[in-house]
Amino acid sequence: MRPKHASLDSLIQQATELIHASQRVVALTGAGISTPSGIPDFRSPESGLWEQAEDLMEVASIYAFRHRPQTFYDWLRPLLRVVLDAQPNPAHVALAQLEAANRLQALITQNIDLLHDKAGSRSVFEVHGHLREVVCPACHYIIPAGPALEEFMDTNKLPRCRRCHHIMKPNVILFGELLPMQVMKAAQLHARTCDLMIVAGSSLEVAPAGDLPSLAKSHGARLVIINYGQTHLDDQADVLIRGDVATVLPRLAAPFVHLDSPSGNR
Repeated sequence: MRPKHASLDSLIQQATELIHASQRVVALTGAGISTPSGIPDFRSPESGLWEQAEDLMEVASIYAFRHRPQTFYDWLRPLLRVVLDAQPNPAHVALAQLEAANRLQALITQNIDLLHDKAGSRSVFEVHGHLREVVCPACHYIIPAGPALEEFMDTNKLPRCRRCHHIMKPNVILFGELLPMQVMKAAQLHARTCDLMIVAGSSLEVAPAGDLPSLAKSHGARLVIINYGQTHLDDQADVLIRGDVATVLPRLAAPFVHLDSPSGNR
């Protein structure tokens, strides 16, 4: 369907034409969209987070958190400051612009860093949770994460539930936890009903979020993949771009952002 050795300009043009021709565009983003903002993929050996535990299950599972919350927070500390201080990069901004131009109906993200929110995206489905809140795993009491995590960073004091006094955890999905059911159902609905899915910065290795493009394809959607590394769906992509999402996505968004029609503004 696509030339084997198409130039970047040609691939971007093909992807832009698909956006023009589509009525229900959905994006799926992974860790690769946030690495230009300085946030490492925590599963990557280069992130340094693996070095603190021989087995990630020792610190980042719900079982480990309940039994050794201090170890979990000590493991999280190097990443936490980076995430809290990070700012959206041009890839996040481009997706927010596509939404504002009524070209993007929903954004599904595997990231917990809130950068899509900071960039101005509104229809965001965070299937792996987020750092907006901390939650008590015992009584499910929720409070804003900002002050609690800042206090931990400053004093090493773990956030404690004011209701039942258990240690609270960031409202992110740890190993051994179920994904948020309503969020995942909404993401699957968008995958089934979209006519174009744009995958940006995801290796598609983590199920069930990584299965959403296959779900979209099985219901007739076109697929654009923008990622440095390979994915298991590369051969099914209508447009496959090996490139920097922070460079490619702004170029995809540009024709729609500068439209003079009312739909080009929020």
